[in-house]
Parts: sequence; C-alpha cells; structure tokens
Amino acid sequence: MADIPTENELKFHYMVHTSLDVVDEKISAMGKALVDQRELYLGLLYPTEDYKVYPSHQSPCVESTFPNQLCRYGYVTNSKVKFVMVVDSSNTALRDNEIRSMFRKLHNSYTDVMCNPFYNPGDRIHSRAFDSMVTSMMIQVC
Repeated sequence: MADIPTENELKFHYMVHTSLDVVDEKISAMGKALVDQRELYLGLLYPTEDYKVYPSHQSPCVESTFPNQLCRYGYVTNSKVKFVMVVDSSNTALRDNEIRSMFRKLHNSYTDVMCNPFYNPGDRIHSRAFDSMVTSMMIQVC
C-alpha cells in the first residue's frame, strides 16, 4: 500500500478484495484436499493490467492505470486466515519460491502476534516486530 499513489488506493482495495474472492473460490474448489495438505500457498491467483478508455473524436485513447501488470498471489492458513500479495510483474527477481517463503515469513510473524497474550483477536495489529518484518519484505521486493 505504501507504493500505491493515493488516486489509485480505492482501485487497489478493490483489487485485493476481488483477490479474496478468488482465494475463496480456490479453497472451495480444493474442498477436503486442502484440509489434508500441509501446503497453504495457493500460488498465482491471476495477473491483470488496468486500463482506462477516454472517448475521443478520432479514436478512443487507452491508458494504463497502473504502469505494469500486477500479479496477485494467495495464501491461506489452517485457521482460514487469508493473505494476498500484489506484486509488479516487471520484478523478475521474484520467483514462486521467493513469494512462497515471503508468505511463510508473514504467516510466522502473524502467528507470533496472535500468540501474544496481550493481543485481543480482531483488534488492529500494533506490533513493531510485525511492522518491521512487513517493511523489510516490501523493501526486498522493491
């Protein structure tokens, strides 16, 4: 979210929420097989590129809203907590293995927050360790 310009924030939120719908579809399609597996990584949900079409007298002008194609990846925990990661596809350094390990780090850090006896489930996460881990992952990706 830190890299998204404010004029695209709403579109980004919509993008993430539609990705959560895809995660739900993948979970229901896997059914009981997901429960039996230890693999929580769902992989690439779908890539997209946003365009805006502006009417013109001669021909419509098409402009990309986000400069590059964005790929969405999904991960679901055993307790059905869903994580979605949106990554610029022009970053060729990121492979499936790196994204999978990033989700595992995020899951481990999230578990540490949930295991804190002073944390109330459902409250906003206020953890410096969690914030610094997420920030370091974002720096690594950029």
